Amino acid sequence: MIRSRTRALLMMLVATSLSVAAAEAQRAPQVNAITPPKVPLPAEGASAGINRFSFIAYGDTRGRHDSAQVQSEHQLVIEQMLATIRSRAAGPNSIRFVLQSGDAVLNGRSVAQWNVGYVPLINRLTTEAGVPYFMAVGNHDVTGGSLGTPARDSGLRNYFAANAGLIPAEGSPRRMNGYPTFAFGFGNSFFLAFDSNIAGDSAQFEWVRRQLEGLDRARYRNVVVFYHHPAFSSGPHGGARVESQALAIRDRYMPLFRRHHVNLLLTGHEHLFEHWVERYTDATGAHRMDQIVSGGGGAPLYAYTGEPDLAEYLRAGAAQQVSVQHLARPSTEPGANPFHFVVVNVDGERISVEVVAVDWGRGFAPYRSAGAVLSDTGRVVP
Repeated sequence: MIRSRTRALLMMLVATSLSVAAAEAQRAPQVNAITPPKVPLPAEGASAGINRFSFIAYGDTRGRHDSAQVQSEHQLVIEQMLATIRSRAAGPNSIRFVLQSGDAVLNGRSVAQWNVGYVPLINRLTTEAGVPYFMAVGNHDVTGGSLGTPARDSGLRNYFAANAGLIPAEGSPRRMNGYPTFAFGFGNSFFLAFDSNIAGDSAQFEWVRRQLEGLDRARYRNVVVFYHHPAFSSGPHGGARVESQALAIRDRYMPLFRRHHVNLLLTGHEHLFEHWVERYTDATGAHRMDQIVSGGGGAPLYAYTGEPDLAEYLRAGAAQQVSVQHLARPSTEPGANPFHFVVVNVDGERISVEVVAVDWGRGFAPYRSAGAVLSDTGRVVP
């Protein structure tokens, strides 16, 4: 009888503890979900006939005072985005969505940083402009943690909470369950985001591989991949040093992207603008893959530090005659690398980019003009 009473008491104490823990969790601050646009991106099948449109790409929006105020530099970028979206709304190249390549906030574990500094600005894009918004995670969003660590899991929870109404739902064919890794199709183009913090993770790599292998390339003439860490760059994260994430992308993802003729890579991590072109050949002929680094969303600006050592990378790709060109280089002065975003224009299989700098950076001309056509037979655009 005494043992039964003791057992019952213990069970009651455990149940009470669980109830208290659940109540505390409910009272704990939560990241606010970004308001989705009233008109979402159409289903893949419904947009199949669209061959001309534009979208915006940018990254690295974290600010110095994320938990205390709205990100002020990011706000400058958002204001110019809104003006650009409005100015093109009635034209043939209307902007249909925005891609963000990561580092939304300084510390992704901080609920206040998401709620105070970041979410209110993105709500302006989704509500005032009515455009969908898709974000890949950066190292600051998951605080650089590896798989299964508390730091990573905390950042991921906040990322998922903020983006719950924006990215494909868990269980969707275009979403990798448990990962911030997803894809979507729009018009004649396919877009895929993966978590480059864990670029060495085999499960994620296999998911990306299957997505690319299963594509109907008769419809999806253009393939765009966006993520945080560039394969090569010339800022403080690149140059002479090779971060483990960049090395994993070079070793695993770049051969995969060549195999499937990916057209454009959109990255951040370096708080500047630069443009790389990789050329290669295979059984179908000569091909070109462009990598744009656009980290001018509001984080403290970086400068050019030097060219990366690509000798080993080029040797590994010798069979495909891989070559790499640094098409647009950043300045050695941080002040000459302005806050900016990139407008990407799709017209059939012709892709062009325009770099839109804000505030004191207006007039930025990284190609000796503001933009370029991503083609070896194309011309630089004004």
